[in-house]
Amino acid sequence: ITIGYRGSYTIGREAPADAKFRRVARITVCGKTALAKEVFGETLNESRDPDRPPERYTARYYLKFNFLEQAFDRLSEAGFRMAACSSTGTCAFAPEQGGLADDKIWTSYTEYVFCRE
Repeated sequence: ITIGYRGSYTIGREAPADAKFRRVARITVCGKTALAKEVFGETLNESRDPDRPPERYTARYYLKFNFLEQAFDRLSEAGFRMAACSSTGTCAFAPEQGGLADDKIWTSYTEYVFCRE
């Protein structure tokens, strides 16, 4: 099962004391449908792929909560361990979004890969 999320934050002139973090908007779930349902149960939002057979894979599910720790706890309780993670980030200047000329908006995408033996 792979857990992913996008994050963003703004860093101003006085970085890092000036950083403004935003909450995680959505935690995505990729993997075999039956496994995702076993681990996350009713907290799994299937609205983007409602008719996926249990033996198939999907990358369109997401969780109904926004706390990574909660997702990690559920995976751990189901016998999964983290096998790998990856993150990427980009930076853009923010004056066109109403920020100061020195403000930068950073966005990142992070994935955590979990496996069970």
